[in-house]
Amino acid sequence: MKRREFLGKSAKTAIVGGAVFSLGGINQAWGKGVTSADMPYDLVAVKGGEPGVMFDLAMNAIGGMGKFVKKNQTVVIKPNIGWDRTPDRAANTNPELVKKIIEHCLAAGAKDVFVFDHTCDTWTKCYKTSGIEKYVKEAGGKMVPGNTENYYQEISIPEGKKLKTAKVHELILESDVFINVPVLKHHSSTKLSLAMKNLMGVVWDRRFWHKNDLHQCIADYATYQRKPDLNIMDGYNALMKNGPQGVSKSDVLNMKAQLISTDMVAIDAAAAKLFGAEPANIPFIRNAEEMHVGTMDLSKLSIKRIKV
Repeated sequence: MKRREFLGKSAKTAIVGGAVFSLGGINQAWGKGVTSADMPYDLVAVKGGEPGVMFDLAMNAIGGMGKFVKKNQTVVIKPNIGWDRTPDRAANTNPELVKKIIEHCLAAGAKDVFVFDHTCDTWTKCYKTSGIEKYVKEAGGKMVPGNTENYYQEISIPEGKKLKTAKVHELILESDVFINVPVLKHHSSTKLSLAMKNLMGVVWDRRFWHKNDLHQCIADYATYQRKPDLNIMDGYNALMKNGPQGVSKSDVLNMKAQLISTDMVAIDAAAAKLFGAEPANIPFIRNAEEMHVGTMDLSKLSIKRIKV
């Protein structure tokens, strides 16, 4: 495939829950992007494979996990494990992807790889039913709870407009490398749940966010200095309606897509496009760009597209 060739030239278009997902129109949706062959990729998009296969290809394109993880470093991975749902329901991050990420981190020399979420349903059920606990242990990672306030430390957010402080899980503050692994899904309160929204699972006091302009609080927290070193968007199964946890399997589209970027705004903009939404119509994406967290204009980015 050529460097700028977009994913799935001959694929069809699916309409799910009012959103149009064009399997063949990704290049048209995102724009052509920067064409300089000397520029490192700002975003990698992979389509058409199983989670582990797509991640292998994406990491190879972006330069390998060794760019982010060094020998003897500690890594914290934050998937979405918020709901007591099985992997096929797309309420949580795909466990196979989490397993593959851990394997890459350990192969790069990581000393420890921790995985956690501040869940919405009972954390022990979420960890088990999602399949993530099983796959983390198989890969050699360590599951850590996030269910009590003792795990969280208060930090300040100097650039926040609505959100000035937050209590953040100690692993985010203490680990050398932070990898954010959201699942692409609809959300009743924010239209979409993406990379920046996934960071609500690293804080304790998120009820304040819901009562004080949720979109702005999401953007505010994204300005905090401890940003993810890498964002990996799981679009293998996408929850297209009735999010954040779904009602039935009919809510789910087997999209077989994956995005990787160090820029939370860019990856959220690309994920919105995949979902059939305009990034500018998602307030937390627009707010975060206005606060200089990243860019939602994908035509300005160097994008690598891979079809499995």
